[in-house]
Amino acid sequence: MNAAATQLEQRTLQAERTQKVFITDCEGPISKNDNAYELTEHFIPNGSALFALLSKYDDVQADIIEKLGYKAGDTLKLILPFLRAFGVTNEKMENFSTKNILLVPGAKDMLQFVRSIMPSFMVSTSYQQYMQALCNAVDFPLKNVYCTELNLDKYQISRKETEKLRCLKEEIVSMPMIKIPENALSINDFSERDRQTIQRLDEVFWKKISDMESSKMLREVNPVGGFEKAKAVQEIVTNVGVKSYDVMYVGDSITDIQSFQLVGDNKGLTVSFNGNSYAVREAEIAVLSDNAAVTSVLAEVFSHYGRKGVLELVREWSYSGLGQYCSPILQSQMSQLYPKTLPKIEIVTSANKKRLMKESTAFRKTIRGEAVGGLG
Repeated sequence: MNAAATQLEQRTLQAERTQKVFITDCEGPISKNDNAYELTEHFIPNGSALFALLSKYDDVQADIIEKLGYKAGDTLKLILPFLRAFGVTNEKMENFSTKNILLVPGAKDMLQFVRSIMPSFMVSTSYQQYMQALCNAVDFPLKNVYCTELNLDKYQISRKETEKLRCLKEEIVSMPMIKIPENALSINDFSERDRQTIQRLDEVFWKKISDMESSKMLREVNPVGGFEKAKAVQEIVTNVGVKSYDVMYVGDSITDIQSFQLVGDNKGLTVSFNGNSYAVREAEIAVLSDNAAVTSVLAEVFSHYGRKGVLELVREWSYSGLGQYCSPILQSQMSQLYPKTLPKIEIVTSANKKRLMKESTAFRKTIRGEAVGGLG
């Protein structure tokens, strides 16, 4: 072992003795999918426009208005009455999800590797039908997954209500896309047009649909996003018997904000993997990569040397740095994948945060596509 690695080992001896835990979001760090968006696009006419607007409305409710009881990711319950009105069932969701999984290159190998060195979990806002299909595809235990439980077949709606929902869908897709002003602090910072759109969507969901039979979906389905993700992280920490600083959390979107804050405030490691602006804003490390192998590198270093070791590696992110901190197998894998230039990875600071938010958001769209990459 070289001198630098020996010094690092001495400084982080306690970290080696402590059990570490790996927790990751699914869509983004593991797969390229946004399953709820894809279901809506496939089964509902003009569904892409419907989902995109509701996703932006979700961002407003969760991050700007901070509506009581509302959390990032609740788009996944807002969309359910419309999916049901267009005949979507559990079976259709399962079949579609199984046939349309798009993994980030290297994700399956990464998950298998990380599972071999520490307890590993997925905490995802995704519906359970998709997560079951994803776990089958990557050979990951479903018992180590927290996701949105859903039995869509449970909810029966009348023909009359179906027609009302279809009419509301037509109204929503005709609305202009909401634009969230940079540094917006309240609804008053929005344009008059967008305030009217938000107000009308409030009426649709919290008045019109609340009087329908399908309102049960809005009351009973509880997407695992925002504070529910953080709650899952805390449950994992308790069950495994570690501290929050023993956690490496990987996320990519607004639904990961509270988890990033929980882990970060307790000196755990928070990683934005091809994250949008919300994720980069809250994470300690930003990764821009077309392959999940870089997550293996960070996880291995974290398991041996803790957060401080990862930060030292990132500060000297280079082939020689990999040689100092990583196993020969991962060094070889990274050299084969990236013979000339390693993927971008930086510690997020006040000086580079805005730049990384823009760069990561743009890179995210090249990996996941313009439509999915642009969602919150």
